[in-house]
Amino acid sequence: MFQLDEEHRQFQEVMRQFAEEKVAPHAEEVDKDAVFPWKSVQACFEMELAALGIPSEYGGAGADHVFQAIMAEELARVCGSTSLAMLVTKLGMIPVIYWGSDSLKKKYLPRIAKGEIQAAYALSEADAGSDVASMKTTAVRDGDIYRINGSKYWISNSGVADTYTVFAKTNPAAGHRGISAFLVEKEHGVQVAKLEKKLGMRGSPTGELIFDDVEVPAENLIGEEGMGFYIAMGTLDRSRPTIGAQAVGIAQGALDYAVKYIKERKQFGHPVSEFQGLQFMVADMATKIEASRGLVYRACSLIDDDPKKELSKIGAMAKMFASDTAMSVTIDALQLLGGYGYTCDFPLERFMRDAKITQIYEGTNQIQRVVVAKKVITETV
Repeated sequence: MFQLDEEHRQFQEVMRQFAEEKVAPHAEEVDKDAVFPWKSVQACFEMELAALGIPSEYGGAGADHVFQAIMAEELARVCGSTSLAMLVTKLGMIPVIYWGSDSLKKKYLPRIAKGEIQAAYALSEADAGSDVASMKTTAVRDGDIYRINGSKYWISNSGVADTYTVFAKTNPAAGHRGISAFLVEKEHGVQVAKLEKKLGMRGSPTGELIFDDVEVPAENLIGEEGMGFYIAMGTLDRSRPTIGAQAVGIAQGALDYAVKYIKERKQFGHPVSEFQGLQFMVADMATKIEASRGLVYRACSLIDDDPKKELSKIGAMAKMFASDTAMSVTIDALQLLGGYGYTCDFPLERFMRDAKITQIYEGTNQIQRVVVAKKVITETV
């Protein structure tokens, strides 16, 4: 069982105060107006949070994945969109950190660490979500450049990102073995066709990207040709636990608000927190959150302990369990507020809307169950 050490706990306290003071005041407006949380993200940059997961040799803090999970959780506890903004940029850089050339790392990672640029991860397509191998986007070598043609859907940070980690087929006949990964700058000609109107995470722009003969320098190939599928899956193995951390934060924020409410709300002459039926709900919610947090932190610690270790099962477990917890806890937290919870005057409906996407992005929870089941069946002798 993983336990936070003193340094982690101190960082947790600092992040809690920072999120309450610098992020929470903007959360309602960000959600209501569906605008990118620039004030909150800028505060994160000033706090040097963008440097957290970047290796120290490239200007980052070199913090372990547990620190990154704490950041994601505490930000999501007050504003899911701000948490997502920070996570997406790290997601876009994971392929560079683990598989990129030294020149790519030197060119982009220091700027990410300083908050000068933001990143995005462009894998999904309209007909290639869970089935990555069916993607249609292509990249053709032409001397010192690759020409990329196609489109990507459901891309977080669309229009905001300065770089996009793009997956495209360099050998369409080879199926998933013909996929390659590229670091594409916005200035290379990436077009944002549209931005989606969404149920939750409304401060995080999600859009469709168009690549029309986009010319990318050959040195911006990440890894080697044909490695794209393995890079994509390896990236998600390392990022899913932090999505779990985001889900834990959303659930914790909802529970904290609901408990404060039922301690103040009176019915029949007593605070409703004295009613056993509601106490049972609180106990179940708190237990699910704590179990999810433990699983998430354990998954994060395994990434740091052995980067070459098989991570897909524990990462899928953490993301799946924590996001299911976030959905059930936010629904129950809203229920504790009764009719008030159903109105937009209270933040529980926002927590519930934000929680839903954690069950969907970076692989639906149905896909996570497939991953877990296959690993368990294979490992059992």
